Amino acid sequence: MRYETLEHTADILVRCNGRTMEECFGNAAYAMFDQMIDVAAVEKKKRFYVTVEADDIEDRLYLFLSELLYMLDAESSVMSSFAVTFSGNKVLCESYGETLDKERHMPKTEIKAVTYHMMEIDKDTPSVTVLFDV
Repeated sequence: MRYETLEHTADILVRCNGRTMEECFGNAAYAMFDQMIDVAAVEKKKRFYVTVEADDIEDRLYLFLSELLYMLDAESSVMSSFAVTFSGNKVLCESYGETLDKERHMPKTEIKAVTYHMMEIDKDTPSVTVLFDV
């Protein structure tokens, strides 16, 4: 299971699992898009690259997801697969998707922002928990 939605009164809270932290980051990106659109309808027509850098892992997760959200807002880019690698303090992601088609991708919930509130990163499990402001 890539992720699960946890109970929250007003926003969207997800816990994302994986074999590695890189996979957890990719699953967090998948979860974010899956909450906003029908990810199963996204075709792998375009390749996207995202690179963010920060000193701590919480900042790297926040910046990574925020950059993907910006790409949706500014460029109407939606993605469905995420290959994440770490290099020092950098998160490198190669993802695939296409331009948003509101009829085919059936928008669900608008996510306004990624938050630090309730963010948890468990390197032992590994898993990440992220709250999205809706």
